[in-house]
Amino acid sequence: MLDHKSPTPHMPCTSRRKFLKILGGVSALSTIPSQSFANIQQPRELGLSLLNLHTGESLKSTFFSEGSYLNESLNDLNFLLRDHRNNQVHQMDRQLLSLLHDLQQQFGADKPLHIISAYRSPETNEKLRANSKKVTKKSYHMKGQAIDIRIPGIPLKELHQASLEKRAGGVGIYSKSDFIHLDVGRVRSWGV
Repeated sequence: MLDHKSPTPHMPCTSRRKFLKILGGVSALSTIPSQSFANIQQPRELGLSLLNLHTGESLKSTFFSEGSYLNESLNDLNFLLRDHRNNQVHQMDRQLLSLLHDLQQQFGADKPLHIISAYRSPETNEKLRANSKKVTKKSYHMKGQAIDIRIPGIPLKELHQASLEKRAGGVGIYSKSDFIHLDVGRVRSWGV
């Protein structure tokens, strides 16, 4: 038991250095205005500008703001990205929407993404499979987890490369049809 008159026990040098580093870090943090902490904790806004090439409909919408998804905006996006062949609407994966936002920001937010295909109903997917070997039976399109896009003025190979670098899921390039496929399944790639 220590009393006030006894000397303080000797701290090993390395422990004392660690303690001083921690103390220095805490005092450095105390000099940052509290508003800066609020900025660190607040998530950014996420939005999209889209043009559905089959319906001609366009939408510019913020779907995430102040830490929350905005249901009305998500519903608008789901409608725009519906199966245009039978008007079936499906909830699009939020991770996919965030990936699209990141790509759009990278290539210039003023350029709308051109949507070739987004949600596909099982009926539509089956019809497309009957006409093409490139359409899979268990397509991520049927889950609202895939989309086929292009960005006007952006070379397809650049968009493809940027998408691969995100490592967010599957990325396919269809050069002859001038679009890339994105999904939020396992990371993989195909096409030339």
